[in-house]
Amino acid sequence: MYDIAIIGGGPAGISAAINASVLNKNFIWYAAAPSRKVQRAELIKNYPGLPEISGKQLEWALSNHAASMGIEVCRKLVTGIYPDERHFTLIAGSDCAEAKTVILCPGVQAADPIAGEENFLGRGVSYCATCDGSLYRGKKIAVVCTDGAFEGEINYLLGLAKEGIIVPLYKNCGISAPNARIVVKRPCEIAGDSRVRQLKFRDGAEDVDGVFILRGSVAPTTLLHGLETKNGHIVVDRACACNIAGVFAAGDCTGRPYQYAKAVGEGNVALHSAAEYLDKLA
Repeated sequence: MYDIAIIGGGPAGISAAINASVLNKNFIWYAAAPSRKVQRAELIKNYPGLPEISGKQLEWALSNHAASMGIEVCRKLVTGIYPDERHFTLIAGSDCAEAKTVILCPGVQAADPIAGEENFLGRGVSYCATCDGSLYRGKKIAVVCTDGAFEGEINYLLGLAKEGIIVPLYKNCGISAPNARIVVKRPCEIAGDSRVRQLKFRDGAEDVDGVFILRGSVAPTTLLHGLETKNGHIVVDRACACNIAGVFAAGDCTGRPYQYAKAVGEGNVALHSAAEYLDKLA
């Protein structure tokens, strides 16, 4: 049982993890991958104390700070958070953890979920290749992927499936397995009956037994049902508290401005708010 579970590898998540360590909290920090947004920033001119720093340099400075404190990061994607009376259960791959509080720092979703995605979750839609891949051994699957960083997982799935329809939502896809067919289109719907049967596009559909969606993060409302959002952002108060007791959020996921300094500040606020909440539970 952890005091705090932190989700997200960007500036907000790193800030929360650093402050959790400073306050000697028992915490787990999930970040499936470092922040791509930070790494790709060519030049950052408005981060206090670090003028004209590149995104790669800022990401290194933040990550190195956490590493120098002995903070470990769990490189797994959290796909579900389930609240109980006094704690939360988090599912990440084939593992699960329990925490008294949760801090969400997943960044902002670049795109809305595919129509039908949430309805078929657990009934043919999966976010985890290693968790559910064996269920589709010898079957036909579709893999919708947003980043080339997940191509290792795609190859793992292709080693199990009879056929794979690969839908890369990024440039320069490197998949070339003999049982893979690349479809450069944007999917518009996942359809079926009691289970997934089709991945639909505007000009047609592919019959499939399952759909894997590989993203850097899961939409907050899919991750935690009942979470209040507005215009695609998690609703928080000045303490970075969400509408669900014990849940806090920080960074781009809470809305504009999408600034690194704002994310770091909110990560700090969310962590201290979680600490105050824990004091009330004691």
